[in-house]
Amino acid sequence: MYVAVKGGEKAIANAHRFLAEVRRGDTAVPELEVCQIENQLGLALDRVMTEGSLYDRRLAALAVKQAQGDLVEAVFLLRAYRTTLPRLGHSIPVDTGRMRILRRISATFKDIPGGQVLGPTYDYTHRLLDFDLIRPERERPVEPLAPVESRAGAEMPRIADILNTDGLVEASPPENPERPVGDLTRDPLRIPAERDVRLQALARGDEGFLLSMAYSLQRGFGAAQHPFAGEIRYGAVSVEILPDELGFPIQIGEISVTECVMLSRHNGNADHPAEFKQGYGLTFGHCERKAMAMAIVDRALRFRELEEEPKYPAQNEEFVLFHSDNVEASGFVQHLKLPHYVDFQADLVLMRQLREDFQRQQSKKDGNENIAGTA
Repeated sequence: MYVAVKGGEKAIANAHRFLAEVRRGDTAVPELEVCQIENQLGLALDRVMTEGSLYDRRLAALAVKQAQGDLVEAVFLLRAYRTTLPRLGHSIPVDTGRMRILRRISATFKDIPGGQVLGPTYDYTHRLLDFDLIRPERERPVEPLAPVESRAGAEMPRIADILNTDGLVEASPPENPERPVGDLTRDPLRIPAERDVRLQALARGDEGFLLSMAYSLQRGFGAAQHPFAGEIRYGAVSVEILPDELGFPIQIGEISVTECVMLSRHNGNADHPAEFKQGYGLTFGHCERKAMAMAIVDRALRFRELEEEPKYPAQNEEFVLFHSDNVEASGFVQHLKLPHYVDFQADLVLMRQLREDFQRQQSKKDGNENIAGTA
């Protein structure tokens, strides 16, 4: 047994070295540096930071490099590292209304106060491979940005606030600083979950899974309504803390976030008038697709507070929240690669016994049929 264990250790050590060689690739090609990933694979980092629950672009870039671009593995690495960090305090809730906006669009109105700010996006590009990117940057033509009207400092009120002047959008719940906020990074998920915990789970959830859930709601496995992107914002927000010894908030940094508010019609009932209900999504960095999917699913999961009957898969809170976590899902699926020799042998013995029983039953059945035929 001791020899077998030592042999296994050597094999695993060799596997680590082999992995390092495969990850490095052709040594004649310059090594990909963390700073290059940090600056040129920004959308991948934003997803890893969001689902890894840790805003640190350099660490996210390191995780992506270590994982050979496997974003789920990178999320796993970042979450594992996050558990080793001490918690020094809590920030004040971020005010996205004061966001330094890089992109802000609405699908509900063409002309909105502050204007539509297209920003950096693939929405308006042709999905054609750009073979110019194969060439080094110095050999490619550079097109400077065309001058556009500056929106710096422009007032950009929320679309929901504009609609709410006529009472068309549900009012936000009153703030209650004394109410404790759930923390999914410290406490296990329990069903039913309050909305603060649900939103945390959705923010950490796998983008592809949430996208599929949102798509199912739009295809017919949901209320026959078309949600509207009331507003999508991407930009920088201040992070502030309130030290006890100071008594006033101080800014400790800035982070980039994407915020999405989805509006869906609610026809009202005998006690409440018709109004638009909101679904909400918020992510680190520039993750519009994730924020939109999150907002759509958030709206579907509000069935209890809106007194709706849950009918569809995306309204099954346990199904959505537990299965959206790609780290948990990856672990459960990949654990099947571990040795299951004893379990399989037990199934093998049972399988052989069942087959023997089946053969005996068949022989008995054939014998009875022969007797009946002779008679």
